[in-house]
Parts: sequence; structure tokens; C-alpha cells
Amino acid sequence: MIYQLTEEYIELYKLIKLLDLVDSGAEAKLIVEHGHVIRNGEVETRKRAKIRAGETIQIADVTIEVR
Repeated sequence: MIYQLTEEYIELYKLIKLLDLVDSGAEAKLIVEHGHVIRNGEVETRKRAKIRAGETIQIADVTIEVR
């Protein structure tokens, strides 16, 4: 899956919600908080981490390339 940034960055939980990987922003925050998100090969637990172009996010079997 590819996500094209329209601004300098997007907060991690907002990206997850925007791509309809969860039903709510609260659910997106919980997924991140519980360590289910891999950012560039490492677990990311910061809900508001600034995701920029060139990064890769993985949640379960979904991989997101940010451009």
C-alpha cells in the first residue's frame, strides 16, 4: 500500500485511521500503544510520531510505503 503525503508529515495514528485500517482514532492509538506497529523495522509506540516521506510502516500483514 502506498500513501502519498500532501504535507511535510502525518501523525502515525492519523495515518492508520485515514487508511481505514481501524474503525476509530482511539483504536489506532491503542494499536500503536500496544506495540503492533513497526516503523522502519523497529516497534513504534509513539501515537503522534511524525511520519515523513521515505518511511515504511507495517501493521500485521499490511505494509505502507509513505512517499
